[in-house]
Amino acid sequence: MSISVDNNISETGNSESFDGLQFPTEIHFISGLPRSGSTLLSAILRQNPRLHATMSTPVFGLIQRLLEGMSRNELASFISQQQKKDLLLGVFAAYYQPQIQQGQLVIDTSRMWCAHLPLIDQLFTQAKVICCVRNVAWIMDSLERLVRSNPWVISGLFADFSESATVYDRTQKLGQNQYMVGMAYNALKEAYYGEYSDKLLLVEYELLTNQPTETLHKIYHFLGEAPFEHNFNQVEYDEPEFDSKLGLPGLHKVRKKVEFVPRTTVLPPDLFEKYDKLSFWLKSS
Repeated sequence: MSISVDNNISETGNSESFDGLQFPTEIHFISGLPRSGSTLLSAILRQNPRLHATMSTPVFGLIQRLLEGMSRNELASFISQQQKKDLLLGVFAAYYQPQIQQGQLVIDTSRMWCAHLPLIDQLFTQAKVICCVRNVAWIMDSLERLVRSNPWVISGLFADFSESATVYDRTQKLGQNQYMVGMAYNALKEAYYGEYSDKLLLVEYELLTNQPTETLHKIYHFLGEAPFEHNFNQVEYDEPEFDSKLGLPGLHKVRKKVEFVPRTTVLPPDLFEKYDKLSFWLKSS
């Protein structure tokens, strides 16, 4: 669904005509922990022509910068709350205009949406957030495997050699508040125990890969969307250019067949045990 805003502009001698910008009235989100199936889930959902989903987009970063610009300067007092809301909605409208005009339901992805549930509730009251989760020890294992599989590339996950010298350094750094795993973990925990937790659906990586049909049925029910018959043997997604720039080739490459592949961990036993205890959502259920 969308709202059309007439925005025709013409100038003498140099006229331009802009069609009405359509603002989304319905949107959902994918968030949660890294290496927990968010890209896989997006790759599955995009088989449905009704839905638009991808890996993490720039939208969250644009929203965050705009919020900072409307808050941390001497002119912020001139921007009303309604203007702030309209400006933020304008980011979604401009970025997703092709999909909105085609009538698709947008599902935007960012690990940090969990930290902005009050804002989501103000912008899109009916919005839902699918949170992909996974045992944190296996998240660390997955990231460690990626680093080890590309020994010729310095990973962009770490600032210097002191942060990435050993598996102990790497996992410790990734688990810190301002880094990939720690930041997403804290955001998820805030959302899970917060007042907007009814907007969340937690999707375990193991369930998604072991029982994709049942899991997708629950997701469609949660979103209030009609079920769709997916092909779990022909799922494709890859962003090689993005992954290469990050120094982690294969980070967003999805296998064609949705299946759970058991393996032994590459983490030392003490590290695996340390992160194996952090699945708070299981303890609370």
